[in-house]
Amino acid sequence: MRERGTHEPLSAAERSLRGRLGAYVLHATHDSRAITAEARATFMARFEVEVDPDGVLTPEERRRRADHARQAYFTRLALKSAQTRRRKRAKNGTRREAAGSGKP
Repeated sequence: MRERGTHEPLSAAERSLRGRLGAYVLHATHDSRAITAEARATFMARFEVEVDPDGVLTPEERRRRADHARQAYFTRLALKSAQTRRRKRAKNGTRREAAGSGKP
C-alpha cells in the first residue's frame, strides 16, 4: 500500500482494487438498497417518460410499459455486446464453441 502523501499514479489494477475495496466497505456498513434507491427511481422514471410522455396512462399501465421498455433497453445492450464480442473474435481469428458443446 502506498504511503499517504505520495503522488505516484495508481496502476489500473490498483485503481480497480481500491474501487472494489471501497464498494465492499460501503455495502458492509450501509443498506445497499437504500443507497441506490434514488438512482434506481430516476433510471426507471426515464422509461416511464419514454412510454408515456404526456402522462395520460394509468400508473399501473405506465409501470407495465416502462418495465418492458427497460427490458428492451437491456436486451439491446446485450445484443450490442454479443455483436462486439463476435467482431473481436473474428478480428483475432479465434472461434468460440457453442455453450454446452463440451468442446473447449
